[in-house]
Amino acid sequence: MDRAELELVTYWTEKHGAELSNAQLERLWNYAEMILEWNQNVNLVSRKDAHTVMLKHILHSLTMGFFHAFKTDESVLDIGTGGGLPGIPLAIAYPETRFLLIDSVGKKINATRDMAMRLGLKNVRTLKARAEDLKKEKFHTVVSRQVTTLKKLCDWARPLLMDGGTLICLKGGDIDEEIEEALVYGATHLCFPEHVETHSVEFLGERFLQKYVLVAS
Repeated sequence: MDRAELELVTYWTEKHGAELSNAQLERLWNYAEMILEWNQNVNLVSRKDAHTVMLKHILHSLTMGFFHAFKTDESVLDIGTGGGLPGIPLAIAYPETRFLLIDSVGKKINATRDMAMRLGLKNVRTLKARAEDLKKEKFHTVVSRQVTTLKKLCDWARPLLMDGGTLICLKGGDIDEEIEEALVYGATHLCFPEHVETHSVEFLGERFLQKYVLVAS
């Protein structure tokens, strides 16, 4: 990795009004180093992406904050967090927001738990679980990064979101058909999602998908 990548992180976050302190930038760098350390034994990111972790994975995760204002005491669920993406970068950027990071793969959630602890993130909890396993908690926001189809994400998120909650996911490629499928399902079943809003992230060549919906009580 090249520490000059931190300058790009600073440039793009400042451009979108999500400025980070030097201490936060240093934490992000330390997290990138930890991902590479863990990646030697647990497949958290593709080996070919090892030299671009800061931009392709960490900055990519931070783009969620470009289009959604994470608030104090907002509760956020990260489904299929893998090695803590997007949850850990967001937790570093928004220390007053509360995050629960879940993954069904024990080795990955163990790595995520270790990294969150070593980074001193008091606003992060980790749990080995699937979305379907969560029964008692409700969240203001659910986030996901390249996990599954939009329709399936909506199915998982709907019972976990508070009324007026938001599902935010990062996806690449042509997602128009996926969006249409989810909207048709929502309209047919009079449920989530009622509305889908998309944003482009120009410097990554991928699309940022943000869904604002009202969830039935």
